[in-house]
Amino acid sequence: MTSPTSKPSNALIQLAAFVVVVAGMKAASSLVVPFLLAIFLAIICTPLLFWLKSRKIPGLLGLLLILGIVGGLWLLLAMVIGSTLAEFSRNVPYYQDRLSLITREILHILADQGFSIDSAKLEELLNPGKIMLFAAGLLNSLGGMVTNAFVILLTFVFLLLEAAGIPDKLRAVSGRSNGSLDQYVSITAGVNRYLAIKTITSIATGGAVYMLLSVQKVDFVILWALLAFLLNFIPNIGSILAAIPAVLLSLIQLGPAQAAVSAIGFLLINIIIGSIIEPRAMGRGIGLSTLVVFLSLAFWGWVLGPVGMLLSVPLTMTVKIALGERDETRWIALLLGSNKEVSAYLNLQKRSETVE
Repeated sequence: MTSPTSKPSNALIQLAAFVVVVAGMKAASSLVVPFLLAIFLAIICTPLLFWLKSRKIPGLLGLLLILGIVGGLWLLLAMVIGSTLAEFSRNVPYYQDRLSLITREILHILADQGFSIDSAKLEELLNPGKIMLFAAGLLNSLGGMVTNAFVILLTFVFLLLEAAGIPDKLRAVSGRSNGSLDQYVSITAGVNRYLAIKTITSIATGGAVYMLLSVQKVDFVILWALLAFLLNFIPNIGSILAAIPAVLLSLIQLGPAQAAVSAIGFLLINIIIGSIIEPRAMGRGIGLSTLVVFLSLAFWGWVLGPVGMLLSVPLTMTVKIALGERDETRWIALLLGSNKEVSAYLNLQKRSETVE
């Protein structure tokens, strides 16, 4: 017989365990982040590996093909980040001078209209070095991941080699024919679907940004397209963060009219891809409430840095699905879920009560 205080005690123990795990992840983020990247790369590529096997392509050859594609993209990313960031850093003083000139012109216009603004504060607000800080920080963080390419790709290869045997291992561990397999399938299917759709829409976003800024002849087009691709993985605010440095550079380089064109172009791209195409492709959505998506962005960003922000949604989806598989933690999964999921769960409960 359990004592009345057993449930609160268990809750406190679970909370303490959660705090310890999070603190450990934050302290070991330099080790955890490459491992997580390898896991999500493997989740994305496992269906491709199985498809190649279904086409009678030997497993080792299929693995080498996938490794060649991933390694080639990784090398391309390293080259783009390395070359463009170095060149951009050299040009920052020129952009600062141009921005100071534009700021003075704006202040003159405002003064003629009777407005009085502190020029020092305005220049500090529009400092390209500060505004580009997040973009440079993210790219530098990814550059650090490039230096860990060997560890990430090696882990990625071993995960792909083990992919075919994971279902059998889960059956053996659980002692049942299905066991933990349903949970594994649910997690991998949900995360894979989200990452696949998000990758395609991010490529489309990056391509559209590249074409827009190329037509305008804005400097460092590849850098801003890459940033738009990467930041599109960050929910809610990623597209805004990607637009700020590109629009600012358009203002510095081409003037207010072209900056307005850039801003409108970014807005249209994100409305068409982010608000129309992507939600339709996602169908039922990601199963997380808007508040949870935003909080997960802040939480995983704090724990794992910029890469944690990129992976915030799939990480939270994984946690939610895992919690939903156990009766004692299903209430947490419901709190994390969207209103549609909660309504569907309540309707299911009503039907079961009616049947009884």
